[in-house]
Amino acid sequence: MRSQSLTRRDLLDAVVVVLLWGVNFVVMKFALRDFTPLQLGAARYVFAVLPLALFVRPPGIPWKWVVLYGLFQGVGQFGFLFLALQIGMTAALASVILQTQVFFTALFGFVLLKERASRPLQLGMLLAGLGLSCFAINYLLPGARGAATVAGTTLAGFMLTLAAAAMWSASNIVARRVQQGGADYSPTAFVVWSSSVAVLPFVLLSLAFDPESTRWQWTGARASSWLAVAYLGWVATLVGYSLWTGLLKRHPANRVAPFSLGVPIVGLTAGMLVLGEGITPWQWGGVALVVAALVCV
Repeated sequence: MRSQSLTRRDLLDAVVVVLLWGVNFVVMKFALRDFTPLQLGAARYVFAVLPLALFVRPPGIPWKWVVLYGLFQGVGQFGFLFLALQIGMTAALASVILQTQVFFTALFGFVLLKERASRPLQLGMLLAGLGLSCFAINYLLPGARGAATVAGTTLAGFMLTLAAAAMWSASNIVARRVQQGGADYSPTAFVVWSSSVAVLPFVLLSLAFDPESTRWQWTGARASSWLAVAYLGWVATLVGYSLWTGLLKRHPANRVAPFSLGVPIVGLTAGMLVLGEGITPWQWGGVALVVAALVCV
């Protein structure tokens, strides 16, 4: 049933998601030391599916929603994000830029679900646009472009991270459409079975595009990389997205999405402290504007 107010349980769920997903970006960087982005995508979702798929029944909703959620949230969001982190995006900045999904969600929610954007949300979208402009300046101005490259980001990495944010917002809309249909389903079952959708596309894409020399490199992966995959599959995906989907089940998308405000704070801190990542002045401006935009919401 649709709820208008947030309970203590909802707030606790949101805090747990923030912590899990904030650390998530550093964990991805560790895993990408031994896996290609497509291999990591396949491994993440194999862990997310097994062994729970053996014990959890499929959710009682039309399979088209399960497939769409798996493609948007799995193949789309994390396919783009893993590739971005490999070719030119830091964990710290990815945690910020990915939160523009809040505003993609509001835009898609207005177009597809007729959820009207409030004035604070409209102001937030304006500030977010200015923030993205600050990020873009790093790649447009000659002097700033060199600094951005030194800081570990590229224009391609930036654009791929934005694409990942758009895919995340699309999965939010799918979850909301399921809720609007009045279906009574288990968020955990929804996440487990939608995760199974992502495995085969990642495997096929890896076979098609990964260099042949990398096909068997997973056999020599370090234990820390496998632990990172386990975290991504079991903790960040099963626990994180089950809680997130549960929130979307109980509340409108534009009410839930802003709780991701805390993710960039955790992600920035973890990226700089654990990985020693740097941020340029223009990027700090973009961070400040995006966070201000989220605060407005």
